[in-house]
Amino acid sequence: MTTYHQRVAQEKRALIVTAATALFLELGYDRTSLARIAECSGVSRATLFKQFPSKAALFDAIVTESWSTADEEDPPPAGNVVDGLGIIGRRYAELLSRPQMTDLFRIVIAELPRFPELAHAQFSHGKMPYFESVRSYLLAEHEAGTVQVEDVDLAATQFLGMISNYVFWPTLLVPGWEVSAERVAQVVDEAVHTIAARYAATGPGASTND
Repeated sequence: MTTYHQRVAQEKRALIVTAATALFLELGYDRTSLARIAECSGVSRATLFKQFPSKAALFDAIVTESWSTADEEDPPPAGNVVDGLGIIGRRYAELLSRPQMTDLFRIVIAELPRFPELAHAQFSHGKMPYFESVRSYLLAEHEAGTVQVEDVDLAATQFLGMISNYVFWPTLLVPGWEVSAERVAQVVDEAVHTIAARYAATGPGASTND
C-alpha cells in the first residue's frame, strides 16, 4: 500500500471511529448498525467492513484509540522516581482529559447490563495494558533500589487513583466539571510526592529524590 493510500485509509478509519462513538452515545450500542455508521462517516459499506467486520471489532478500535498515548513512549527509565512518575502522571492526566475517554466510559456504563463484553474489552484492551506499563515502571524502580515497593499492583492503583479521582471521575457525574491546567499539575505533583514518600527506600545505598 502506498503512503497516499495509507493516509487515506487512516483518515477513513478515523471518520468511522468518530461516527461510531457518536452513534453509540446517541442511539446505544445495540441500536446502531454498521450500515448507519458507514452512512454517517461518509464511507462505503465495503470500506467499513474491510476495516471493521463487526461492531465488536469497531468497539475494540474505539477502546484502543482512546487509551493510546500521543507519543506511544514506554515508561521512563528507572533512576529517579519523582521525575519518572511525573512524566507518567502528566501523560495519564492528559489521557483522561480527552473527550473520547469520557465518551468511552459513558458507552460502557450505559450498555453494561446488556453487553458486559464491552466492559471486558475496555478493561483488557485499554485500562489493563496501561496499568501494566505503570506497574512495570514501579517494579523497575524497586529493583533499582530507588523505592521499596513490595506490592506494585497496589502502588500503581494508588498512584493512578489519586489522579483519576480528581481529574476524570467527576466529569461523568457533574455537568460542566472542569479542572484547570494549573490544578491538574498540582494534583499530579501531589500524587507523585505522596507515592515517593510512602515507598521511599531506606538503608545504606538508598536513592533519594528531590
